[in-house]
This record gives sequence, C-alpha cells and structure tokens, in this order.
Amino acid sequence: MKRVVVIGGGPAGSMAAARLAESGLSVSLFDEKLAWEKPCGGGITYKAYSQYPFLRDNAVPKQEVSNTWLHSPKVGGVRVNLNQPILIYSRKALNGLMLERAEKAGAQIEQERITGIERQEAGWTIRTKRGLLAADYVVAATGARNNLPGMGTAFKPMDTMTALGYYVPSERRDIDIQFFESFEGYIWVFPRPGHLSVGICGKGVSAQALRTRLEEYMRLHDIPSKDATFYGHMLPSLDHDSWRNNRVAGDRWMAVGDAAGFVDPITGEGIYYAIRSGDLAGQLIGSDLNAPDKHPQLYAETLRVDFTDDLAFAATIAKRVYLGSFLFGANHARMVQFLRRSPTFSATMQEVFAGTITYFDFRRKLLANINSSLGEIATNYLLGRPSAESVRT
Repeated sequence: MKRVVVIGGGPAGSMAAARLAESGLSVSLFDEKLAWEKPCGGGITYKAYSQYPFLRDNAVPKQEVSNTWLHSPKVGGVRVNLNQPILIYSRKALNGLMLERAEKAGAQIEQERITGIERQEAGWTIRTKRGLLAADYVVAATGARNNLPGMGTAFKPMDTMTALGYYVPSERRDIDIQFFESFEGYIWVFPRPGHLSVGICGKGVSAQALRTRLEEYMRLHDIPSKDATFYGHMLPSLDHDSWRNNRVAGDRWMAVGDAAGFVDPITGEGIYYAIRSGDLAGQLIGSDLNAPDKHPQLYAETLRVDFTDDLAFAATIAKRVYLGSFLFGANHARMVQFLRRSPTFSATMQEVFAGTITYFDFRRKLLANINSSLGEIATNYLLGRPSAESVRT
C-alpha cells in the first residue's frame, strides 16, 4: 500500500490526513505537540461550517456568536447583528477535533518530531528519534515556521505579520474588533469557552510595539493581563508578487495551510484556508498517487480557481483597507459610519462576515452601490432615523 506522511497536526494537516486515509492510503501524521493553543481568535465562519458541517455538528465546546462590534478611533463603534453566527473554538479544542477525525478515518497519529527528511528515487526517507520511515509522498503542514528544506512558501520579511495575545479567564458574549489610525492591523477580543482571546496582529511593526499597544488597550478596557497566558506567533501575509510565485507543490510533495502561505492578507484568517487546502491536497493525492508528476500543476490550478487568485487580489488592496481614506476619513471609520446608516452597505458586509463573498465581488458591489449607500446615509441622517447601535467605545 502507498504511504503518505503528513508533517504537522493542525487543521490543514489533520484534514489532509483524514481525506487521504478515506482514499485507502496508508497515512502517518507526525506532530511534536499535536493539539496546542495559538494566538488567534479561533473563529469559524459560515463559509467554513456550511461546507464542512462537522465543524458545527459536534460535542466539542464552542461559542456561537451572533454580534460583533467594530471600532474606529474618531467615530466610535457599531454593533453588527450577524445573519450567520461565527463559531469560536479554543485552538487546542479545534485541533483535537480535527486530529480525532483523522484518526477515525484510519490515519496513524504520532506525537513525534521529524528530525530529517531526504529525497529518494521513489519517494522519501523520514527520520525521527525512533528511526527511519519510508514514504511515497509528503504533505507539509508545519505552519508558517516551516523548516522543511525546499517545501512550502519561501517567506520574505514583507510576507509575514506578527500576532500575539493573551488568554484571559473572563467571559463576554460579543466579538470586539478595534482599528487604529495609521496602523495595518487590528486588535480582537473573541469569547471562547472558558476564556477570552485578546490579541493583536500587525504588519511592519515590532512585536514589542504590538504588545505595548495591546496592553494599553486592555488597561483602558479593564481587561486584566494578570494571570493571563501570553502567546506569540508569526502569520503569513503574502505580498501580491509572492502569491504569483508561491511554492505550493513539487516532486512528490504538497504544502497546505500556513506552510503554503494560505492566510487572508486583510483579515489574517487562516482556519478555513487550512482546512480547504488540506481537503484539496488530500483529494488530489488520493485520486492518483501513481501520477505524481502531474500534481504540482493540478494543485496550483485547483487552488487558483478555488481561492488563491482572490487572496492575491486581497494582497493588492490590504494596505489601502487599513491605511487608505475615503471622503477625508480613514476607510475603517467610514465603514463604521456606513454600517450605522446604509442598509445596502450593511447587507454586503454581512456577506463579508459570513465569508460568502470574494474580494473581487466585494469591490464590485461597493463600486456599484456607492451612490445608493451615500443616498441612504444622507436620507436617514436628514430624517433623524436612528442609526445602528453605537454605544460601546
């Protein structure tokens, strides 16, 4: 039987392992930590759980959140009542769920560190502390700090952002997102089961500066950092040219998830793309392992049609989203104001929160509806109609 080794046990590796095992292949997944925490919100959008219902239909503790607050410094905040709730997991719990699925599908799960990997004529030799293992194919799911030579994205400094945060033993019902002037990133507060994930992600800023900004926010909003666990992590945030030349597959290997740079350059969201790329890689390898020479081109083309073209486009507008302006105000400030008084704009943003609209279509809709949105704002303001709730600051 053909053997595939998956290196990495996050959502991407676990999904690939499950799909490969379902195809009847012998699958071994290696990860030194297996289920672990990391500094991110842990949110699962409607796009993800509608496509993969097991993300919602399970007994693993999670929060179902139907309200999110967006804040911009000069205009305050607005609450958005989500048409489709966001599911929020502890990352440790989510990873555990995904690993359990892979194991039930028939994958062999090994809590073991890979110490070396060498290309052979007909496959690979994998080295661990316990010895050597032969593999016909390798899936690289090692995250952004990938140390597998020649596999996955070759990150340049411009292709990453830093994410760090605290896990605070507290409770809250809503999501909070805080934007800042002249800052390419945001602060988040996500309610998870048993704690809050309070973090910050930013590009072109030192980790120390990010931590200082985050701790000042927490102090102003009475979120205690004492007794809270601190985490830091590097996130992919590929430049547009890096998407064009991204190294996602080669001779008898594929990269999935963060190891392939599959993270939204605007939001920093990567869970869906990890799961989706693991699924697509598993399907392709499992369909015909006897034709590995065809895989790199097929995988790249499948990804391009599915989501990487759109993420590449997002990379061209990410800086404008955070640092650009419209009608003499920051884009995020105008977003908050439009959400308060324009039903047309709000309907489009509901698609963004649900993950059901591409950035191509989002831009098209914004341009097509700008006059309608401005008319709604003017009419509602002049008639004194109440705006969306905007109390919290």
